[in-house]
Parts: sequence; C-alpha cells; structure tokens
Amino acid sequence: MPMFNSTRRVKHSPGEMFALVADVEKYPQFLPLCEGLTVRRRTPRDGGGEVLLADMTVGYKAIRETFTSRVTLDPGNLKIVVEYVDGPFRYLENRWSFKPLDTGSEIGFFISYEFASRMLGLLMGAMFDKAFRKFAEAFEKRADAIYGSSPAALT
Repeated sequence: MPMFNSTRRVKHSPGEMFALVADVEKYPQFLPLCEGLTVRRRTPRDGGGEVLLADMTVGYKAIRETFTSRVTLDPGNLKIVVEYVDGPFRYLENRWSFKPLDTGSEIGFFISYEFASRMLGLLMGAMFDKAFRKFAEAFEKRADAIYGSSPAALT
C-alpha cells in the first residue's frame, strides 16, 4: 500500500498553517492534481472544531476521479484527520499535525492509500506519489502568499 510521510519546518505559526489546511475549498487554487472540491456538510464537533464531508475531484490528463472523505478539524489539538468514505480507492487515510517551534512550526503530513482498481492504480499511482511529494511545498507557498513571506523556510 503506497504511503508518504513528511515533516517540514515552516516560518508560519501552527494556527496559520492549520487554518490554511482546513480551508479545503481553496485547494483547487494551488494543490497539485486537485481540480475541484465541494464541502457537502459541516458538523460541529463536541469540544470544538468540525467534521466536513467533502468531495474532491483529482485529475491528470484525461483521467478524472472524484472521491468523498470525512475531514475532522481539531483546532484544539492542531490536528486534521481525513478518512475515506467513497470513490476510486480501497483505502485512504491522511493526517496532519502542527507543532509550535520557537519561530514558526513543524508540519507533519502522512497519507496512505490504495486504489480499488489495479488499472487505475497503474495509471494514477505514479502521479499521486509525485503530487504528494509536492503537497508540503504547495501548502508552504500558499502560506507565503497569504501570510507573507520572509527569508527562506526553516530547515
């Protein structure tokens, strides 16, 4: 089962980065392969945050697939968990964490997935892997555009 795990230090606060990742409707503006995203439902969570039911359309060349996921936004613990509901995957799990540093924050990104169709996995698998490797960079660039950029990101 393909998976990708990344930790990245950025110059923006954990709250700013959480808000950026939680703003899922904006993903088509900057995220690789994301062509559309619609939130079907927002439900408040006990203890704060909310749970979204969202449809994301991803595409590469002539291939387009839409899948539904449940996105749990937990601002109190600075975590976001994405669970697969329906679509072309057999399995998909995505987790984000945001930890404060003296300056900026450390962003944790984990995703594990498997396409339901072997053929779709062969067609899209390499592109998904490549896109996931660019996700952290895409979010950091988006944060710079929204919150302002300063010299290079922390390493």
